[in-house]
Amino acid sequence: MKQTLIPCVVVMVAVIGTGSAAAQSSAADGEKVFAAQKCTICHAVAGQGNKKGPLDGVGAKLSADDIRSWITNAPDMAAKAKAERKPAMKAYTNLSKAEVDALVAFVQSLKK
Repeated sequence: MKQTLIPCVVVMVAVIGTGSAAAQSSAADGEKVFAAQKCTICHAVAGQGNKKGPLDGVGAKLSADDIRSWITNAPDMAAKAKAERKPAMKAYTNLSKAEVDALVAFVQSLKK
């Protein structure tokens, strides 16, 4: 029994480690998309960018689906949240699925 349990634990640890590395890589890719899209014009992360739109802690407050909706359909999300910030956030419909996924991973990593 012990002999079969040890390889299973090793495989589980390897899979968990790989998933964590993939998430970190995706978040790093998302940080690049964040910079390329000049998101700091309206938003701030760790004090860098527009302080009127801080994103620190957003990853702990919003689900991945909500973050994705804010990126791809901001006007509807603003109406839903009764957000009245001017100028209103635009929808980023020109981003690829991979870019949106990476950006979602980055924003989710902002848990403070």
